[in-house]
Amino acid sequence: MAAADYYEILDPRFGRLFNGNAQVEKLFTGCRWAEGPAWFAAGRYVVWSDIPNNRMLRYDETDGSVSVFRQPSGNSNGNTVDRQGRLVTCEHSGRRVSRTEHDGSVTTIAAKWKGKRLNSPNDVVVKSDGSIWFTDPTYGIDTDYEGDKAESEIGACHVYRVDPDSGEIEAVITDMVRPNGLAFSLDESLLYVVDTGRTHGAENPAHMRVFNVGKHGKKVSGGKVFADCTAGLFDGFRLDADGRIWTSAADGIHCYDPDGTLIGKVKVPEVTANCVFGGAKLNCLYIAGTTSLYSVRLMVNGAKTF
Repeated sequence: MAAADYYEILDPRFGRLFNGNAQVEKLFTGCRWAEGPAWFAAGRYVVWSDIPNNRMLRYDETDGSVSVFRQPSGNSNGNTVDRQGRLVTCEHSGRRVSRTEHDGSVTTIAAKWKGKRLNSPNDVVVKSDGSIWFTDPTYGIDTDYEGDKAESEIGACHVYRVDPDSGEIEAVITDMVRPNGLAFSLDESLLYVVDTGRTHGAENPAHMRVFNVGKHGKKVSGGKVFADCTAGLFDGFRLDADGRIWTSAADGIHCYDPDGTLIGKVKVPEVTANCVFGGAKLNCLYIAGTTSLYSVRLMVNGAKTF
């Protein structure tokens, strides 16, 4: 198959980011809604969520095997790895953000805000100061498909910050319809956040916004639109070592230059939900696409988070 079957160049800057001989490979299939891949460098494996099946799966890069990492998983969605190499997870039916300790025990990081249960934490990122930032839309309580149907106790969908010292949970962004994927810029001066409000009305947004992070790293301001999704909805995303954004969409992974230009796409035959850079050199992009886990080797490296 030709490169055109796997890549779409929309700007010359995209042409040098991929090898035309590198195919998009399907590593595993059998999920109902694959989400939230996280890369563990020490073990050379990826952990990702299969939300409706209430399980987390593990792909071993060393031998290509796939096994169940955890079931039940609290209908886990987004995952990340903190500075100590621990798994941090957003749970829909658990309605919490949890952390898997080195001994395998699970600690609750956030479950309530102002005495009210969270909706269904969706995606999470850990900042260099150890603070945990996560989004909390209602997808896990809207129906029984991705969690347990329930009314929102908070009555809104926010982005939260968990203080690394006190454990205090603060709502840092409160003007989004359905906040979803999020990530910091390389220098952490910017916070990108997706709003998938379009799922709850055609008049609602399907875009990514960018916020300025305050000098103490605890507050954000601004929030202008960085990009509108041109195919379905953005969801989860990651940055590469040059600050480009690789984000999920309906037709694959869209690559945005830091200036906001959509420069190209990695074509995937299913709707994609999230991605993560992995591999020994962080040049393998692992992609969660509806029923399957995919990968593609790129000519660019993912951003190092610690």
